[in-house]
Amino acid sequence: MKNNTKLGAALAVLGILTALLFFYLIAVQYNPIIDAHAIAGRTDEATSVSITFAVLGWIGITAGAIWAAVFYGFLHKEKWAWFWGTVAATIQLLAGFFPMIPAMDGDLPPSTMAVFIIAAILWFGMLLIHGVKKNIILLAFIAGLAYVLTFIDGVAPISKYVSSKGVDPLWNGVYAISQQVSWWGAAAWAIFIFALLKKKSWAIPMGIFAGAMSMIAGYPMGINNAFFEVHRFSMFLPAPLISTALVIYLVLPGTRKMLETWNKTES
Repeated sequence: MKNNTKLGAALAVLGILTALLFFYLIAVQYNPIIDAHAIAGRTDEATSVSITFAVLGWIGITAGAIWAAVFYGFLHKEKWAWFWGTVAATIQLLAGFFPMIPAMDGDLPPSTMAVFIIAAILWFGMLLIHGVKKNIILLAFIAGLAYVLTFIDGVAPISKYVSSKGVDPLWNGVYAISQQVSWWGAAAWAIFIFALLKKKSWAIPMGIFAGAMSMIAGYPMGINNAFFEVHRFSMFLPAPLISTALVIYLVLPGTRKMLETWNKTES
């Protein structure tokens, strides 16, 4: 499977088709999901969907254009093709996963699950084609969980900002200020994954930065939600908890040694 450019080209075509499928699904679900939440009296959730679906639509469709370049790369046996295929698949994983949550909340089918499943196949396919070591794939996968969950923590403040307006000035301000911190943290986790795969010496500092962003934005919201709102474990806490575990792992001497060994291996 390693260095199989024909397989890579086939996966790139699948990536392009997946982007087109996503384009259709995100557009056809956009208004029905917004309307479902509005009818249920959750105008805050409707606002969140209207913003988040548009953002995911922009980047999810762009991934299809990246796959087009990747297809060209595999046809000409370019060394960079697998990496940019991984970038496109990483984007599609997020674009396919999150829309399932508000769809199910609105009693609508989570149709983008198909996009998420195909993107996962494409992601692992690119790494196997390049021959990435299993321990690096595992680390990248866990960082991918932090990436998706941190992005989700950046969605929640949008609806909470709307619902807390004029009700709780302090937390309304917290939601307004922290929302983009989570999304920047999610982007930083994605960059960490790419730096890890490309054997960059700055991968560990980037991971620490990403984890810190996720923790700074996630812990206050998660703790407040757990103790003062839902009175149970908050679903806003997995992102900062996984990020904390990753940061601790990244600063261990053994991890640094492992990555230095990986960085020295030939592509």
